[in-house]
Amino acid sequence: MKKRLISAIVAIAIVIPLFIVGGWLFNLGVAVVAALAYLEIINLNKKRYSNIIRLIGFLCLELVTLSSFNTYFYGTGVSFLSIGLTCLLLSIPTIFDEKGRYTTKEAFHLIGFILLVGSFFNLLIITFTESKWLLLYLILIGTITDTFAYIVGSLIGKHKLIPKVSPKKSIEGSVGGSLIATIIATIYYVKVIPSNLNIFIVIIMTLILSILGQLGDLYFSKIKREYEIKDYSNIMPGHGGILDRLDSLSFILLGYIIIVTILNMFI
Repeated sequence: MKKRLISAIVAIAIVIPLFIVGGWLFNLGVAVVAALAYLEIINLNKKRYSNIIRLIGFLCLELVTLSSFNTYFYGTGVSFLSIGLTCLLLSIPTIFDEKGRYTTKEAFHLIGFILLVGSFFNLLIITFTESKWLLLYLILIGTITDTFAYIVGSLIGKHKLIPKVSPKKSIEGSVGGSLIATIIATIYYVKVIPSNLNIFIVIIMTLILSILGQLGDLYFSKIKREYEIKDYSNIMPGHGGILDRLDSLSFILLGYIIIVTILNMFI
């Protein structure tokens, strides 16, 4: 408990200045966190990537993370340049692999993770650039959902959600967490975020994002189950690694940009 508290205080002490100052300092902070997440991705695979593959993968992740975020919010994002280079640079070396060390399977593994995680970090920067209060709304959804899913599940949880993926999560906790998060985050959105969205749309959007946050948590838990690990790393003692902390937010951000893009087509 003491380790968890100390880790949380240290993390907050680092994040708050980045959140307040913003600009290039925030982007640099995201790039550093992306690098730490990349190490967790690399360490998932029991096969050892060569140093050159590790370097190429790292550069590709940072390219995806930092590509095209200084333009209009809804027309920006991960560029085809970064996607194309990632696919080509990590696929071509498999052709020359004679020892079966870096196979096409390994390449797909690395490309998939880089595009998924890189897209998330890219959206993190884009959303912050658009509005730090909007990003706080999305963080709020994930945090409140996780917190109250645990509390409600501990109090009245009787039916397991998906025990083979996450044995401690319950259906009651999942429902309770999403409902409470939807109420609180919707109130925050209406009071803080300048928007012409109807409140009913905001409620539905928030509920969907809360559910997606839980699916993100479950997805990254499933990865840990498949690789037979407890945490992605121990960079935050008591909390796990970067991917352990950002699992739900990754799906929330990806879901948000999809919802907003669809809404912009009709509203």
